[in-house]
Amino acid sequence: MVITPAALDSIRTLCIGLALSGLIASAFELFAARRASFSLLERGGLPAVAALPMLAFSAPFIILRNTLRGRRIEGRPMPFVMLATVIACGWSLLSGRVALDLAALLVGA
Repeated sequence: MVITPAALDSIRTLCIGLALSGLIASAFELFAARRASFSLLERGGLPAVAALPMLAFSAPFIILRNTLRGRRIEGRPMPFVMLATVIACGWSLLSGRVALDLAALLVGA
């Protein structure tokens, strides 16, 4: 089996997106002493606007955490878990691409 350079780049982008997502969510939990969640948007106003960039990049972690927790506690069906995982990985692929492009722009590559 041969892995093409494009497939390898996609895998790298996905891994970086997932790692960045977990890092941002964990850093928020460390400094804010509360879990990162989409409920930060419910407050409205300036706090919601300030939370938007953080949520945009930590969303894959939040989606996966909530999905696995829902499966374990509420017994959600497996197709729901699979769909949520696909959505989180797609989102992670996009945020990883943005992070890599931003890093390349910063170093001038």
